[in-house]
Amino acid sequence: MRKHTTFHVATLAALLALGLAGAAQAQTPQELFVNIQTGETMAQGAALVLAGQALAQKAPVRVLLCDKAGDIAVANQTLPTLKPRNVTTQQMLQGLIQGGAKVEVCALYLPNTGRSATDLITGVTAAAPADVASHLLKPSVKTLGF
Repeated sequence: MRKHTTFHVATLAALLALGLAGAAQAQTPQELFVNIQTGETMAQGAALVLAGQALAQKAPVRVLLCDKAGDIAVANQTLPTLKPRNVTTQQMLQGLIQGGAKVEVCALYLPNTGRSATDLITGVTAAAPADVASHLLKPSVKTLGF
């Protein structure tokens, strides 16, 4: 009878450990990584709207702006407004930053456009490729590309 009890205790311990591991995985929040490279205003706006919706649902959001999309992070830009809210993509980006999103321009943007970090709006920094790669490798990160 002793073997029978030991088996049940070991089985129960294993099942409990699996249950706790599953609970820990379930508690890992989903994160959204949005890579925007297009210069098309409506596509940029769609990406920023989705990022904003993810923030509203309490998901951590990180936005990487490359190529023409980096221009929306440059201060004093004249950008078209998007309906129905009549806001620019830069205003949308600033709203994300205020909501807690991390926003970066890709490492190639500044040196290839002749701009510097001081040309960017408050809250936008230059990305470190190793940091971005590390972030993307996390199993909890979902990615969107525009």
